[in-house]
Amino acid sequence: MLELIGLFVLAIGASVVLATWRDFFDLSVYYGAVRYWAQGGFLYDFVAPNSTYGFTYTPFAAMVMLPVALVPWPVAIVASCAATIVATVLLVYWFVDPVARRHGWVPWYAVGVVVACAVAFDPLRETFLFGQVNMYLVALVGFDLLLLTQRGSRFAGVGIGLATALKLTPGVFLIYLLVTGRWRAALTASSAAAGATMVGAALAPDASQVFWADALWNTDRVGQADYISNQSLHGAVARINPLDPSTVLWLLAVAVVLAVWVVRVRRAAAVGDEKTGFALTGVVTCLISPITWVHHLVWVMPALLVLLDRALAASRARGDGAGDRVPTAGRQRAWLWGLLIASYVVLGSRVIWAFDDRWTNPLVWFVSNAYVWVSLALLLALPIAKAPAAPAGQRPAETPPAVEPVRRPDVVVLDAGEVLTPARRDGAMAGVSGGPRE
Repeated sequence: MLELIGLFVLAIGASVVLATWRDFFDLSVYYGAVRYWAQGGFLYDFVAPNSTYGFTYTPFAAMVMLPVALVPWPVAIVASCAATIVATVLLVYWFVDPVARRHGWVPWYAVGVVVACAVAFDPLRETFLFGQVNMYLVALVGFDLLLLTQRGSRFAGVGIGLATALKLTPGVFLIYLLVTGRWRAALTASSAAAGATMVGAALAPDASQVFWADALWNTDRVGQADYISNQSLHGAVARINPLDPSTVLWLLAVAVVLAVWVVRVRRAAAVGDEKTGFALTGVVTCLISPITWVHHLVWVMPALLVLLDRALAASRARGDGAGDRVPTAGRQRAWLWGLLIASYVVLGSRVIWAFDDRWTNPLVWFVSNAYVWVSLALLLALPIAKAPAAPAGQRPAETPPAVEPVRRPDVVVLDAGEVLTPARRDGAMAGVSGGPRE
């Protein structure tokens, strides 16, 4: 227990050293916009003081956030941080608990260790300091895919639909359901998204009209594509030539990435590896989005958790002696741990911020897009399990080695003429003892 507390203190200390104070800016935009709206103002007219930023989410999202308008600002901050902690712990639990049980570890302790490591993860740190909502959406989609969908619930898809109605980015997961042939879940997700959007339109028709006709397409409300925090393919292309970014190059890159993603998630679905499908879709969401701020990269966390599972499994195979008989096992094990550690270190390092507004040198441009390269590496190299993972709390069944059947010699008995003749064993025993032996 003391070791876990020490790890949390160390992670929080590292975060304090590396963090840039964001003053809960995004939360202040939500807070100011919904209060302005609740007091009779128009939702999309609100602009945060000393900035050009206004409310960028759907009217349905504003309705969900309305309770924030009823509490003081410090209470809103505490509620935001607490909700982010809960969402993070849930996500880590869904991935780590089965791994801990499979390895014979104490589940809550293993979850605590991983959560402590997540504290030093730059996207999660930025989520806290901005007061962002993306971690809630990750947990909502994770609940849908890892619990409802895997259990065959008739409500599978509802979480994805609601997340899409709150913010359009999770809509990629609806495409994921279609690509992997979950037609019923895709229909449920579409219905949930459409239903929630219609509720927003019915209760706030003017705001809905402005959002879908104007605010959605006004990229100036979100920020500049070439800003260093935009770690998507679009941001990387925009930083090549900020004054005249190539739309063709960006769309070509998106097309290639989507093609790779379709192939990989279909393979994952074919073997029932829902966690890897979830992780790959989170990664591709960050890559293809026009704007992927650093705090949006919490969608990459499932990929790191999958990598942790696979790396531990490879290490356990070595401990059991299985890896020593496979020449490539050592290289695979080193590759998995190397990719995991490199991805975690880069995404926790804030290295990109050292190159803000300096992209003219090719080497500088390359390093300034470090988070993009990590996302691409995860999309290409994240391992897919060859069989579905065992349910939480159960150890995977071990297949016994094939055993060569033992051939029994024929039993001989004397016939009436006292001539030795072969006979079937069962028949002979029946003749001798009056029936077959058990």
